[in-house]
Amino acid sequence: MRDLPFQGSPVAERRFPRPEIIDRLRLIRTESVGPVAFEHLLDLYGSAGAALAALPDLARKGGRKSLRLPSKAEAEREIAAVEKAGAQLIAKGESDYPPLLAAIEAAPPLITAKGHLHLGRQPAVAMVGARNASAAGQRLAREIAGDLGRAGLVVVSGLARGIDGVAHLAALETGTIAVVAGGIDVVYPPEHAALQARIGEAGLVIAEMPPGTQPQARHFPRRNRLISGLALGVVVVEAALKSGSLITARFALEQGREVMAVPGSPLDPRARGANDLIRQGARLVESGAEVVEALRPMIGPPLTEPSGGDFAKPPMRRPDDAEIDRHRARVLDLLSPVPVPVDELLRQAELTPPVLFTILLELELAGRLLRHAGGRVSLI
Repeated sequence: MRDLPFQGSPVAERRFPRPEIIDRLRLIRTESVGPVAFEHLLDLYGSAGAALAALPDLARKGGRKSLRLPSKAEAEREIAAVEKAGAQLIAKGESDYPPLLAAIEAAPPLITAKGHLHLGRQPAVAMVGARNASAAGQRLAREIAGDLGRAGLVVVSGLARGIDGVAHLAALETGTIAVVAGGIDVVYPPEHAALQARIGEAGLVIAEMPPGTQPQARHFPRRNRLISGLALGVVVVEAALKSGSLITARFALEQGREVMAVPGSPLDPRARGANDLIRQGARLVESGAEVVEALRPMIGPPLTEPSGGDFAKPPMRRPDDAEIDRHRARVLDLLSPVPVPVDELLRQAELTPPVLFTILLELELAGRLLRHAGGRVSLI
């Protein structure tokens, strides 16, 4: 297989001042502030510091009596724990933040990364599959991942047992990224301690959760959206009909990524998920060369963040209190436990985005609003 016509290029360094990193860390660690709310708060207030100052009043108007904000000391302690683990915090908008990841819906405002940061700017393919993979499935994963690495593609996976671990090992020398569900300093599964350490030295390990976080079931879908978000496409090698690999494939579809699957025997339940993806339109692939050919139209020079500029964004025109008060009841009437697209709320309520975003932020900070994939919201 011939190497892809890609050469890495230097990127103008862009780092936020430490006080801004601390403010952003405090903001995203505040209860009820998720990635979407974080972005809306920056849009409305221009900086994380200004958003922090506005949070208590927004939560109170949404129906919450008090909202505890993480202190600067807590943020400093988290940064110290990251540095102790040999990693660093990277904010969305900084030059080291992976550009493909930055483009997805609800991209993490901050990630923790350990290893060779330039790998996050290279064209990549995600490989996921069964934890209890067959010998044949592991052999295919090893061959495909090795071919992809030799073709100049970084291999992204989730450091799980089975297909994930095999793919990481096969691409360790050419470039691999492991996305972990817990903290950057937490090893899971335990038998991958040596592999995680090797990837931290020769590849790149990425985490969204704070250091010390033990992975729980709810963390894995969040990790899966990062696996697909870092890559141009996802290859599924063996997956049951109800598996995390199919969750990754669904995220890939939502993010506009190519979904590919390796077919398997209909007699093996571990192949049913991949076979079902093919029936639904996923591209059938059986080799690294076929994966490269599928992605070739999308591969080009790496995306880069604009150089220079300030970390403070010009805020939207913030609506005054009277304007919000006039429309809050209307928005509440339109909301229900059934998820509805925010665009549909804008249309039916006949509101400007700043007015609706502010009301939704109030409700979210008060713990009354839930955000769903596809830009949908519902009442809790």
